[in-house]
Amino acid sequence: MDKSIDYGVFLPNKSLCNYVESFWFLHNQSDQEKETVGLPDGRIDLIFSKSPENPFQIILLGLGTQHKPATIPARIKMFVVSFKLLAVDYILKQPISDLVDSGKVLTSDFWDFSEDDLQDFNCFMNKATLTMESLIPHQIDKRKQHLFDLIYASKGSVTVKELAEKVIWSSRQINRYFNQQFGLSLKVYCNVLRFRASLDHVAQGKLFPEENFFDQTHFIKDIKKFSGVVPKELLKNKNDRFILLSSLNSE
Repeated sequence: MDKSIDYGVFLPNKSLCNYVESFWFLHNQSDQEKETVGLPDGRIDLIFSKSPENPFQIILLGLGTQHKPATIPARIKMFVVSFKLLAVDYILKQPISDLVDSGKVLTSDFWDFSEDDLQDFNCFMNKATLTMESLIPHQIDKRKQHLFDLIYASKGSVTVKELAEKVIWSSRQINRYFNQQFGLSLKVYCNVLRFRASLDHVAQGKLFPEENFFDQTHFIKDIKKFSGVVPKELLKNKNDRFILLSSLNSE
């Protein structure tokens, strides 16, 4: 990754592992903006940020389904909570169906956070963890929990029919739930997860399918659909423009 970009990722406590994929930070330490391309990763991001050009703000990003050009502002500092889907029901407690490939600015005092919380990442994680733990109800829908366990364990390489049979929940009901809560179908979400899993292989130079793609042509087609380029070009990652891929290479 570009040496001017300070980046780190950390896993949540066990108490949050069903709801939070990771905590991460990004700091552009240079005086120059960085052009990048955002890639779909199956996560919902809650971003706390501040830069010389923009005051402290909190942004909630919904699920992405397409690659999008973006700019990392100069000197920006970002602390981020990346959620799994179950967090929509039990932590955020509001549908994000209107945020597909988009986001919204939340109130600057959301969860009682302020720009002072961007001083220390460990303190930020501890505060966010305590806040989220206080929001989780004592009981959750075990059927939903089982559904997401299967989806994440398969990295998206599972059919809606298979999931419906295993969780005893009709395909129609599952898709209604997904569309109402997240703004897309389960099949589309699984395709995004499978693409995200493929990035781990591309980062290792493996330019062939390993996540239940039908064949090489199907693999190339899906990679290009979600990233805008073929696997070989994605691997080159010229100028670290695919920052998600760069982060995988730096781990």
